[in-house]
Amino acid sequence: MRMLKLIPNTTAINFTGKHLLAFAISAFLILTSIGIFTSKGLNLGIDFLGGILIEIETTGPADISALRSELGSLNLGDISLQEFGENNTVLIRIQKQDGADQSQQEAINLIKTTLGDKVQEYRRTEFVGPTVGVELQEAAIWAVFSAVTAILIYIWFRFEWQFGVGAVIALTHDVITTIGLFSLLQLDFNLATVAAILTIAGYSINDTVVIYDRVRENMRKYKKMEFTELFNLSINQTLSRTVITSVTTLLALFALYFLGGEVIRNFAIALIWGVVIGTYSSIALAVPFLLYMKPNRGDDDDKLMPDFNTDFSETK
Repeated sequence: MRMLKLIPNTTAINFTGKHLLAFAISAFLILTSIGIFTSKGLNLGIDFLGGILIEIETTGPADISALRSELGSLNLGDISLQEFGENNTVLIRIQKQDGADQSQQEAINLIKTTLGDKVQEYRRTEFVGPTVGVELQEAAIWAVFSAVTAILIYIWFRFEWQFGVGAVIALTHDVITTIGLFSLLQLDFNLATVAAILTIAGYSINDTVVIYDRVRENMRKYKKMEFTELFNLSINQTLSRTVITSVTTLLALFALYFLGGEVIRNFAIALIWGVVIGTYSSIALAVPFLLYMKPNRGDDDDKLMPDFNTDFSETK
């Protein structure tokens, strides 16, 4: 029985030979992401902005214009409505009301009274204060920064500092482009999205470590081989594993996207993009960047280690 192979074992793709093109593409993606973020910003969710969020299911297809006009007359401040998946599901966002929690509850009760029998079910009602929103923003930034720093330290101790720098550059590329995607599409950016970004960081670094491990192995095995050829060999040797892992993960994520419902859809979008861009950055950025870092081949370590390749079959 023959096994299915997505990538043949004999691949010899010249990845490092095209590294300048990959660097140019990545630079374009990063600059574009920063430009879009600067001009459009993020569509921050209720987690970060503070306010009231109500998800309703109407008895029939929702008339967004009529609902917006009806709720706008309540003088509750800024109110936004949008369809959320199905045409009978509506997401209502209301700015924080002046006063304490009682004022927020009064606003919720007023909306429920106004909507009346137009609503079949209130799926969720949430309130987040602006102070909590600011704290969550700061916590999210620190979470991402701490994860990247911890990864740098881990790679540094496991390999060498040159590998750590390459891994962090690839990881930063993945995070920035993911944020740029959310800014471009104006997808809801909430705590679930931050969790997705941290998941992307973990997935990306896992791919990078697998390839780096093969690079280190080949550096000590082929002492005279040029770095360009050695890095190409290492990437191609791990390419089958990398592609199969990514495709398998994408199958699960596409199932989440199409079948998981609207609530988890943005989370799935972030992870789908993260898997694709993370695989790309591990192959096209993290490893080729080592061409400029000139990592140690481990010659000094060899002097301290016994030669395990010695033939001990004959004893004197």
